[in-house]
Amino acid sequence: MVDSALHATHNEDVREHRSLVANVWRRFSRNKIGLAGTAIFLMIAAAVIAAPLLTPYTPTELNLLNRFQPPSREHWMGTDDLGRDIWTRVLYGGRISLTVGLLSVLVSISVGTLVGLVSGYYGGWIDSILMRIADVFLSVPRLFVLIVLITLLRAWDLPWLRPGTFAPIALVIGCLSWMGVSRLIRASALEQRGREYTLAARVIGASDARILLLHILPNAASSAIVAATLGLAGAIISESGLSYLGFGVQLPTPTWGNMLSGTQNQMTTAPWTAIFPGLMIFIIVVAVNYMGDSLRDALDPHHVEKR
Repeated sequence: MVDSALHATHNEDVREHRSLVANVWRRFSRNKIGLAGTAIFLMIAAAVIAAPLLTPYTPTELNLLNRFQPPSREHWMGTDDLGRDIWTRVLYGGRISLTVGLLSVLVSISVGTLVGLVSGYYGGWIDSILMRIADVFLSVPRLFVLIVLITLLRAWDLPWLRPGTFAPIALVIGCLSWMGVSRLIRASALEQRGREYTLAARVIGASDARILLLHILPNAASSAIVAATLGLAGAIISESGLSYLGFGVQLPTPTWGNMLSGTQNQMTTAPWTAIFPGLMIFIIVVAVNYMGDSLRDALDPHHVEKR
């Protein structure tokens, strides 16, 4: 009888989930700004992936005879102080910037989801300890810690941590960005652990891991998706800021951040060297933020009423 009740409850949850997905898509598709942001993000992502097909140059190709060429038919965004094509470097630099952003979000979502699920499901002293750890991470100055940790990691001189790689930047940014995600997932886990299907799973002897992975996590996924979308913009800004300060991916490997580094003295003579990388950061961050806001409104229709 218990198995039949649990099966019926599961089927009802599946139908509700399908209906929820349809409602979310309908609300999201009505938001024109959100759709525009999503389209812009996908277009930029597709362009950086297809970079070899969109430019005949390489990002490190030097041509000192073409230094500081303004935008033209041959060089759409002009050239820099070493004669490198800026359009090419923007495309290949976008690969690094977006990859670092996506990887760091993956790390932060993974850590935050794990902490939030454990904290919300078990509660008690486990919840208190994990949330105090989150408070400690929230209280430290993020930029300072990023610089210190990346410097220490590179001091180990491991192949995957050398200046030309982006693994340490993504890892450190992700490990310092999980706190907000953990609080969102914790709140969802606190709510879901008292629901009927969770109680029914306990009655039939399901393990805590099974309950967390098959019952609580799917229902908390919407919070994680929204957090990932909104966190992507912050991760891209963090990577760009670190690269601009010289602690991110090092030249000659291009990123949008290190392309801006050293262009202050060129603003009057060759402003395009700074305008186009900065414009790409601005466009992608605005697009991702609009996409995240629209997704949040679609997943939580009551949020629109609260604003």
